[in-house]
Amino acid sequence: MELGPLEGGYLELLNSNADPFQLYHLYDQMDLAGEEEMELCSEPDMDTINCEQFSRMLCDIEGDEETREAYASIAELDQYVFQDSQFEGLSKDIFIEHIGLEDIIGESVDMLEEEGQKSQKRPFPEELPGDLKHRKLVPASSSLLSCLSLPAGPIHIIPTLPLPQGLWQISGAGTEVPSILIYQGKMSQASQAPPPSSPAIHSLPKSPDRPGSTSPFAPSAADLPSMPEPALTSRANVAENETSPTQCPAAHGVSSKLPKWPESVEQFRRSLRDKYQAEPAGPEGILVEVDLMRVRLERSSSKSQEKELVTLDWTERQPARRGLAEVLLAATDRRQPRETQVIAVLGKAGQGKSHWARAVSRTWACGQLPQYDFVFYLPCHCLDHSGDTYRLQDLFFSLGPQPLPVDNEVFGHILRRPDRVLLILDAFEELEAQDGLLHSTSGPMLAEPRSLRGLLAGLLQRKLLRGCTLLLTARSRGRLAQGLSKADALFEMAGFSAEQAKTYVLRYFERLGAAHHQERALALLQGQPLLLSHSHSPTVCRAMCQLSGALLALGEEAELPSTLTGLYVGLLSPAVRDSPPGALEALARLAWEQGRRHHSTLQEGQFPSAEVRAWAVAKGLVQRAPGAPETELAFPSFLLQCFLGALWLALSSEIKDKELPQYLALTPRKKKPYDNWLEGVPRFLVGLVFQPHACCLGALAGSVAATVVKRKQKVLTRYLKRLQPGLLQTGRLLELLHCAHEALDTGLWQHVVQGLPTNLSFLGTRLMPPDTHVLASTLEAAGRDFSLDLRSTGIDPPGLRRLVGLRCVTRFRAALSDTVGLWESLQQHGEAKLLQAVEEKFTIEPFKAKSLKDVEDLGNLVQIQRTKSSSEDTAGELPAIRDLKKLEFALGPVLGPQAFPKLVRILEAFSSLQHLDLDSLSENKIGDEGVVQLSATFPQLKALETLNLSQNSITDVGARKLAEALPSLAASLLRLSLYNNCIGDVGAESLAHVLPDMVSLRVLDVQYNKFTAAGAQQLTASLRKCPHVETLAMWTPTIPFGVQEHLQQLDSRISLR
Repeated sequence: MELGPLEGGYLELLNSNADPFQLYHLYDQMDLAGEEEMELCSEPDMDTINCEQFSRMLCDIEGDEETREAYASIAELDQYVFQDSQFEGLSKDIFIEHIGLEDIIGESVDMLEEEGQKSQKRPFPEELPGDLKHRKLVPASSSLLSCLSLPAGPIHIIPTLPLPQGLWQISGAGTEVPSILIYQGKMSQASQAPPPSSPAIHSLPKSPDRPGSTSPFAPSAADLPSMPEPALTSRANVAENETSPTQCPAAHGVSSKLPKWPESVEQFRRSLRDKYQAEPAGPEGILVEVDLMRVRLERSSSKSQEKELVTLDWTERQPARRGLAEVLLAATDRRQPRETQVIAVLGKAGQGKSHWARAVSRTWACGQLPQYDFVFYLPCHCLDHSGDTYRLQDLFFSLGPQPLPVDNEVFGHILRRPDRVLLILDAFEELEAQDGLLHSTSGPMLAEPRSLRGLLAGLLQRKLLRGCTLLLTARSRGRLAQGLSKADALFEMAGFSAEQAKTYVLRYFERLGAAHHQERALALLQGQPLLLSHSHSPTVCRAMCQLSGALLALGEEAELPSTLTGLYVGLLSPAVRDSPPGALEALARLAWEQGRRHHSTLQEGQFPSAEVRAWAVAKGLVQRAPGAPETELAFPSFLLQCFLGALWLALSSEIKDKELPQYLALTPRKKKPYDNWLEGVPRFLVGLVFQPHACCLGALAGSVAATVVKRKQKVLTRYLKRLQPGLLQTGRLLELLHCAHEALDTGLWQHVVQGLPTNLSFLGTRLMPPDTHVLASTLEAAGRDFSLDLRSTGIDPPGLRRLVGLRCVTRFRAALSDTVGLWESLQQHGEAKLLQAVEEKFTIEPFKAKSLKDVEDLGNLVQIQRTKSSSEDTAGELPAIRDLKKLEFALGPVLGPQAFPKLVRILEAFSSLQHLDLDSLSENKIGDEGVVQLSATFPQLKALETLNLSQNSITDVGARKLAEALPSLAASLLRLSLYNNCIGDVGAESLAHVLPDMVSLRVLDVQYNKFTAAGAQQLTASLRKCPHVETLAMWTPTIPFGVQEHLQQLDSRISLR
């Protein structure tokens, strides 16, 4: 195929059928010195490809986002030009990595010598591969001698040693392309420098948007306005059009290999690894693997725009069984090319998120994450700066812990390969003070200084460092967590299970060198059920180990306190004995003030004196933040900060009495609501104020504050006793139960217990193990019967078993799958009596199927009943199935037709069903086929009184089948709705024919259908024979209003509303 002058711009060039190899070696057989210079297009001033003009073009489009995005899309075409090779690492030169050295080596000497004797003509189209994209490269050979000529001058490829190890030199005479040395194999330090005759080697920028690609047609924010790289490619099956080889003298052999990275990059990596590899000493180094669950955010209500974590049933939980590998690969299937991957790990305070995030960086430092060249662990308290401006490189070198000098070579490497960068932003809630962080506008320019808010917004909005992986940890409740709904993957940290908590206790005392105390410590924990339920939190588990160790070291009869307040009083009281005057109160004030600012760190200058600071550090009340400068300290745990904040509220005379109730956060405030960032303060505050003074506040502050505390106790007592537990939202009701339990006050406890409503619904409220324990204790103390709704609470199996096993719980609802799992567990353990009691209490009335899982779970329940009925030792129906009277089906137009056949197959099991509602706001669209399937079950639904088939795309065919089956329901059916379907005159005639036989029918709704005046007249005529029918709703837009009014005058039971 002969190539003539090519006209058009870059788009036409890329989309043309021209062989890319020919484009770069166009008319290379001609002596350009004596011929007119060949042009690549008809407009040399605009489209002639040369480095200078192309560089100017890149400069012009640098500030234009749309143009840059367009050229990024065009870059996808370079897969037809380049054959990118995947190497084990970055051990080869960037240019070699691009052109695939092994593939070029594949042109053997024999092939080239034979080629030189052949004609210089181009091959015919049929001789070329039909698909440039899928060409296969020739296998490698031992050597290559070739000379290529470009229109602007020859480029010589001179082998300097026998292949496969080689050093090539590419030089262009009369061109702007500099000489380039191409290396393969190892090189000694002495031989790494190019020959004296060769100019200096310039590094070729690599596009961060496409790993391994150096295409000049793929500009990015990191490359602009870089010089375009030469583009070469290897070809197969094109021996005839190769240029003639030229013999060149060989150079000396080279035996060594290039370093994997430049020395500065390698040194920076080593420093990062050394920093992350060091394991923390003491209890901080204890690592117990916790489960990470996949979660999602949804709107809390139809009127609210805020999104909250969806509370999954226990059996719905999807743990990341492959651990960290699954977390980092979670969003791979959703990831677009050259797109930043955002992964968020959420969880309550004290669940171990920061500990896990540091373990990730330590894992990389140990060489277990080879897909990343760099891992940057950045605690967000180090980033909480405002007012200054920063650049992207400051985030990696200056803003994080232990600042490093800015290295442009390292930063350039990061920009060239952002897909090999993992950026960990730990404790993201620390940045809540940065208003509008997730919604700030941020441009893609790297060199542009911006505020910290703009810098982080650019990363989160995928405009800066596009292609990197962002790993965030944050609390599950908070403004920033709600804004992470667009993250590629969301996980929740589940906390300790009972076995994991036990493992932690054993490892704690083993690391402490007190293995002989392990069994006694476990016994102490088992003796306090409330603290045992709190052990799911690693923070509380560690605090219990600390206090147990201190008590066991005294050698006396040890016993843990029964409340969280008592636990932290026991931890702090030894530290207060030798404290400077007012030190504890000053530290408590700092904890409260920092918490109001959403901060958990302290600067050295914030302490009232160096003596107070030294005492707090010595007693472990504050410690150096992980990776932070020595001048920055942090509280060891969030719960300790909450306890100290509550201590300040209890002791301070600056807090007005009338303001104190707002900090319990039990009643909403329309004006200036309390944000409750220190969410543990309400329980600790009630515990400190109400527990006996001698063993609580007296152990911390002495008798000085007794008067102030007594006054505050009266204020809180008056406030709490005015509350009506039955009117509180479920979340606030649980908080009130916790406060009453911490108070250890009989009068307050009785008030809360007596005010509990009989029907308690926790639908959609997360029930953690401490919530389950406190709720069970409260129900047992009430001495009354209760009905519980535990759906969508995420309650664990032990908690579900305890609650539903209470004698005072006579009726309960829970997730079907969780309940079935509980039954199976009880049956396996031979607890037949408890199993029977749980079966009798369980109810699903009313049941609404909103997902395919709901239908499948209902089917499993029916299958259990059928299995029980067929067995010899048991008989009878399950009460939950026997007593179901109302069933709703609302899956929508997509899942509705798929799930409805499954529902029909189990309908006959519900012998007491009275209300079957198949209407949905989004329309189920079961169609005529669904009506046929449903009609077959009518003989078994003898108690059915209401049948709602509205908005289901039923036509005349379905109406006829329905009319044929309706006599089976003649004795029971009271209401039939066919609203908003597609029933015409034929269907209306069928319904009119069967209407007199429906002796129990009282209401028929056929509004918004397709029948005309003829069908309406037939229905009206049939209505005269049905004195039992009370209402016929028949308005439809296909009937003239005058006709409808006339029919209504004939029979007043016809409704036109």
